[in-house]
Amino acid sequence: MRCEIVAVGTEILLGQIVDTNSAWISERLAEAGIDCYLQTVVGDNSERMSKTFGDALERADALIVTGGLGPTQDDLTRQVVADLMGVQLERDLEIVERIRERFSNRGRSMPDNNLKQADIPVGALPIPEMPGTAAGLICPMEEGKVIYVVPGVPSEMKLMLEGTVIPDLVLRSGVTSVIRSRVLKTWGHSESGLAEDLAEEIERLDDDGELTLAFQASGIEGVKVRITAKATDREKSDLLLDSEEDILRGLIGDYIFAVDDATMESVILDLLRSQSLTFATAESLTGGMIGTRLTEVPGSSDSYIGSIVAYEGDLKNSLLDVSKDVPVVSQEAVEAMALGVCKLFGADVSVAATGVAGPSPHDGQEVGTVWMASNIGGQVESFKVVFPFDRTQVRQFTVITVLNALRKRLESLQ
Repeated sequence: MRCEIVAVGTEILLGQIVDTNSAWISERLAEAGIDCYLQTVVGDNSERMSKTFGDALERADALIVTGGLGPTQDDLTRQVVADLMGVQLERDLEIVERIRERFSNRGRSMPDNNLKQADIPVGALPIPEMPGTAAGLICPMEEGKVIYVVPGVPSEMKLMLEGTVIPDLVLRSGVTSVIRSRVLKTWGHSESGLAEDLAEEIERLDDDGELTLAFQASGIEGVKVRITAKATDREKSDLLLDSEEDILRGLIGDYIFAVDDATMESVILDLLRSQSLTFATAESLTGGMIGTRLTEVPGSSDSYIGSIVAYEGDLKNSLLDVSKDVPVVSQEAVEAMALGVCKLFGADVSVAATGVAGPSPHDGQEVGTVWMASNIGGQVESFKVVFPFDRTQVRQFTVITVLNALRKRLESLQ
């Protein structure tokens, strides 16, 4: 079965919001073994929407439409789908009561324009999941084709997709295979360099036909290597993914820092926790960005104590024992910062960073110059990097680079 996705919303075309829904839906379709060859974005215009939906149904067996189910004048999806079905809209009184209840639970009365959200095409079936005021729809079309209409609100859309749409698609398609992916996150090597290192393996997989590799440069999240397997069931696909991951770790293992949803920060915190180590950070040019990323991980307080953001030179001297005779952007300074923050907080482990983020050189140091250090039990290792980026990227790349250096040291202690 072929399925297409259409995201509705002029705000997407104007760049005011990013369409993350289509990517998420595509992933779920792939896992279910449903082919998706095309995604489209269309603005809130009934004529263009009608043509877009109609064209999609000519190519595909099923269409998933997100957005355009609100109560305002520019929410046109219901009417457009009804016109394609050749039927009228009919108010569903049960949906009216469900919407009214949503407002009542918030202590508010329902505006009359929300009644529009209970109008559904004759012959369409409401999707049972309805976490908000917008009802999702299953709309049968000619030749056994179908349109699924779901809200643009991601949380509402996901609930309907997982609860009704995907299971219904699988039932209609009779699909007996699954497509699953695993993402290996890497840092320290370019996308082209990884592709070159894995060229022979990619060629072997192409000949074999069970697995594919793809690369995605993801900024401060590194370069992702996605392994995709198609098999008769989830168990077999997972075995294929396990086997291929082992092969890739043998080829590029030094660069792999995380898998799937894990991040550099979560991996480091897991390593610290497993070794019963406490952690602190000393930041200058990053201005607290390292600490921010660490504390976004639930349970970070098990290991992470805190941070000193010593942006001004005198603070490095007074708080982190950096000598006044030492340039603030230097190996001596960053090593003193790494030792000083451990002493101040009584931590076992630390990282430190100082440098010139720009836009202008500082103390004879060119823009992009960064000194970084990690300290484990009083043993400090430091290094310098000169990033060829703008101010924001210099700061972001410093965060993941210094954390990656610490990761490697912690892994060597296991």
